[in-house]
Amino acid sequence: MAKRPVFIADQCKKSFVKEKEILFEWFPGFSITQKQKSITSLHENAKKYDEKLKLLEISSKSIDDLGVALSAFNLIITAKNGKKFSVETAFQASKVFQNGGPYIDLYEKTSKEAKKDQRIKNSGNLFHFQFFSRKWELEPKTLFYDWLYINALALNGDLAKKVIEYNAFTDIEFNPKKSINCQAKAVALYVSLYKANLLDDALDSVDNYKNIIIGTVNDQKKSKKTVMESPEQLSIFDEIE
Repeated sequence: MAKRPVFIADQCKKSFVKEKEILFEWFPGFSITQKQKSITSLHENAKKYDEKLKLLEISSKSIDDLGVALSAFNLIITAKNGKKFSVETAFQASKVFQNGGPYIDLYEKTSKEAKKDQRIKNSGNLFHFQFFSRKWELEPKTLFYDWLYINALALNGDLAKKVIEYNAFTDIEFNPKKSINCQAKAVALYVSLYKANLLDDALDSVDNYKNIIIGTVNDQKKSKKTVMESPEQLSIFDEIE
């Protein structure tokens, strides 16, 4: 048996995402067949918690093609200049460590190559994120990753239209004891913002996004520390050369 979170889109919840830990049967092994057996068990048990959940696994192991396409490894960002890279690649390339980074050459790498790059593992403690001209602190946790993901999803119109038909998301590979950021949570946030009619505002500028997310989570107005130095942006990927 194992436990994994289900991320439920909930526009009425302060954080926009409700997290429910589900106990299910784990099928050991690295094959996709074993992973999908675990996913099926996770979803069946999540339905026992709430039969109204419309579940979608967000990972390369998903039984649904939509879930595979929404994996951060597969979700592609196309910049204004035509450059293409995945959400995972952009996330890894934005990391700034005690002894180096950001390693922007990773934008030329695949998702797997970027994540497994030895500099990511051997550059000391993670200090912050630097997405081109914008600096993101490590707190609140997942703030930068979620922002990067929902903006990328919004640029993939066909996927964005399909995903709002679901209201609960899982990632069989995500273990909250070992990781912080989760693509399934980011998708749940996207759906919640859409249903709360806040998505356009959140995508309009970094400041708006932070005000909506941080202000809602903390139930207070954003502090000066959380305000981005840069003004509103027309597109988060326009500055990429």
